[in-house]
Amino acid sequence: MNYVKPLSKLIAELTKLPGVGEKTAARYAYSILNYSDEDVTALVSAIEDVKKSVHFCKICGNFTENEVCDICLTRDKKTICVVKEPKDVLALEKVKGYKGVYHILHGVISPMDHIGPNDIRIKELLSRLDGVQEVILATNPDVEGEATAMYIASLIKPLGIKCTRIARGLPEGSVIEYADENTLSQALKLRVEL
Repeated sequence: MNYVKPLSKLIAELTKLPGVGEKTAARYAYSILNYSDEDVTALVSAIEDVKKSVHFCKICGNFTENEVCDICLTRDKKTICVVKEPKDVLALEKVKGYKGVYHILHGVISPMDHIGPNDIRIKELLSRLDGVQEVILATNPDVEGEATAMYIASLIKPLGIKCTRIARGLPEGSVIEYADENTLSQALKLRVEL
């Protein structure tokens, strides 16, 4: 479809957002066209503010407005939970039971994408291990996440630090009949005594 030039440019920019195709971008663009001048200014200001104010915590790599995030400042540093990206921290924080700190790798080992151990924040993790009693590996249970967890575990275990992996298996409320073989295999392997 041929849009007027400014609208076409806005749609092209919006399609750069994850999960936003051309139709969704066009809906967003048309919605923005109906914004008041104040709403457009507020949107532009919010985008500029987040780009200027938000950066990575110098310790864990999470998003923060300060040099060090609140989690690193206030939590027990004896346990570090390792995740792929900052949005994983948000998901884990919803549980409300974890009292330790995090370490964000900003990626996983993926030879297919030419991402090796030196391309993610593994060295920074190793530099944080003084006084740590446990490292929880909470990368995704896919090929890259598993490879990354195994690699990190191989570096940490010889140091005498407890290294654990988040459990995998059937999600609560699921039906066994519809679960795939790998999920069922993990559920059986990681079963717990009642």
